[in-house]
Parts: sequence; structure tokens; C-alpha cells
Amino acid sequence: MPTTIVVADDHDLVRMGIVRMLEDVDNFEVVAEAKTGEEAIQAVRDFSPSVVLMDVKMPGIGGLEATRRILSIQERTKVIAVTGVQDDMYADRLFKAGAAGYVTKEAGFNDIVLGIQKVLQGGRYMSGDVAQMLALKSYGAGDENPFAELSERELQTAVMISSGQKVGDIADSFCISPKTVNSYRYRIFEKLEINSDVELALLAIKYKLLDPN
Repeated sequence: MPTTIVVADDHDLVRMGIVRMLEDVDNFEVVAEAKTGEEAIQAVRDFSPSVVLMDVKMPGIGGLEATRRILSIQERTKVIAVTGVQDDMYADRLFKAGAAGYVTKEAGFNDIVLGIQKVLQGGRYMSGDVAQMLALKSYGAGDENPFAELSERELQTAVMISSGQKVGDIADSFCISPKTVNSYRYRIFEKLEINSDVELALLAIKYKLLDPN
């Protein structure tokens, strides 16, 4: 049987490029594409794929929350983060959410193929740059990321606010009240020692939670 794959990335050129390269690999079959975390979840419900290649930074609930929800409904599906985010905080949280692999887009397509093969054998996979980053963290190297102080839900909310999403839309995504979202927002501002959404967005760009464009 072929290895069935869902590719989730909101950048059309990146997603289509990955899909085209996967189609040239023997025994790989891309069964669906997704532009948001919500679309990735629906694709898993529809196709029960072997693997989801998950971008971290996408509209809506994003890759981290999508990973958690996917694995709650389909344990056998393996999720590999394929992202431009070189940040140990995201790597840590994705692995804790159940991701089986973490590959940066800078690492190259061969790392994606190796990652798929490795996780299907029951292992975990990290591209070399991610492994080095986590090793440096264990020795205390690098600047402290202030977003590491946030809870998982606070981090998700911070990214969504920074992306310009409205409180009502964030509340709908997480099935919570706007009042609860505003409570998260207050705690985010307090922990990061900021006072506005603009400051939050600038900080998110600085620490590569958002693309500057």
C-alpha cells in the first residue's frame, strides 16, 4: 500500500513544490492539500493519511493546535512539522503535542523524505539544524525567548492576535468566549511586559513567530 500524505502549508508555491516533489517518490501518494490547520484536520478525517506534513505558521488555529487535534482523532497518523521556524520553543511544543518529526524548510527535500521514512518506522526525526539548535539549548546557549513563558493556549492566542485575527474569530476557533480570549490577551501582555497589539506583533516578528511580510 502507498504511503498517503496530506501537505498543509498556506503558501501556495511552497505547498505545490513539496507536492510535486513527493509525487516523484516511489510509494508516496499525496491525497490532500490544506492551507489552514482546520483544513488539515478535515483532510485527516476524510482520508486517514499515513503522514501529515504540517506548516507551523498558518491562518486559523495554526499548526501546533492542528497537530494536537489531529492526533486526538487519528492516533496512527504521523505529523511532521515542515517549517521555516527555527525555534527550540516551537520544536519542544510540537513534540509535546505528539509530532513525530520537525524539519525546517532550509534543510531540503531529502530531509522530508528521510523524516517520513523514519517516523513510519516508529521513530522520531529532526533535521540536522533542529538537532543542533536543541543541543545548544541544553547547554544554555542562545537568547531566551520571552514567548516560552506563555502557556500553549496563550502562545496560540498571541500568534493569532499578532496575525490580525479578531477576538471573536479566535474565540470561535477554540470554542471559547470572547471574554476568555481577552483574559488570555491580558495575561500575554503581562508576561511579555507589553501594552498593545502592535508591540505584540513586533515581538512576534522579532522572535520569528510571524513572517515580517
